[in-house]
This record gives sequence, C-alpha cells and structure tokens, in this order.
Amino acid sequence: MRRTAPAEERERQDGHAGHGGGSGRREPLRTEFTFELPRGYVDEAGVVHHTGVMRLATARDELVPLRDDRVRENSAYLSVVLISRVVTRIGTIDDIHPGIIEDLFASDLAFLQDFYRRINAEGHTRAAVTCPACKEEFAVNLAGGRLGES
Repeated sequence: MRRTAPAEERERQDGHAGHGGGSGRREPLRTEFTFELPRGYVDEAGVVHHTGVMRLATARDELVPLRDDRVRENSAYLSVVLISRVVTRIGTIDDIHPGIIEDLFASDLAFLQDFYRRINAEGHTRAAVTCPACKEEFAVNLAGGRLGES
C-alpha cells in the first residue's frame, strides 16, 4: 500500500485533490468563518454584538491597506484596515469599516488578529491545548463559544 505524501494529504483535506480512490468529489472550499468576540462590539445605541463572520483574505486585501495614508503614518494601523476588509459582519452590523474596528476592545482586536492568522495561514480555527491540571492534550475551536465554554 502506498503511503500518502504530506502535500497530497493536505490537498485532500482542503478538497483540492481527487487522484485515485474515494468518491472523486471535491469538498467546497470554505471561505467564511463565524466567530464570537470575547467581549463584544458596543454600538452607538449601547447594544453589544458578539458574533460575526470573517472571510478568507485575498492578495488585494493584504496589498490595498499598504497604500492607505493612515497605515503609512502608523504601521500599527495596518491590522485595523486589514481586519475591516475581511470581517463581513459583527452582530447585525454588515457595514464594517476601520472606524468599527477602532472601537473594538483591545482583547477583541487581538482575538480577530489571531483568528485572521489561523484561517488564512493555517486554514482552520482549531488550537491544540493542554489542560494545566491533568496535562491531557485536546483541541479547541476558537471560532465559537464564550470564554470558559467548550
């Protein structure tokens, strides 16, 4: 029996390969991921929005912010502009712009930056963790659930 090469296995998991065996069907590429903010976005009316959607980034999403004057003046602003391009919804708000991202709590922005990295670089929203008490290793899904929930 032939052992599957790591690259081939990754392609199968991503739904991009179809050589030999199996049903030959491709799984659709997942381009949108739901998330739940640790604290939540508070809108002008005082309503707290926790859930949202982030889409996969394109090359354009990563290039366009580099031409933004705010980013040229302060490179730390890059993540604000980039996140505002790929988050498509927070709660009932679907007009996401840099001003919305600026008004997030710092912990929520950090969460979205990590979430962006996970779905765009790693292709998933799971993280391996180890229980500090019993040392058991397991995976958690960072996309949903409130802090402290499994």
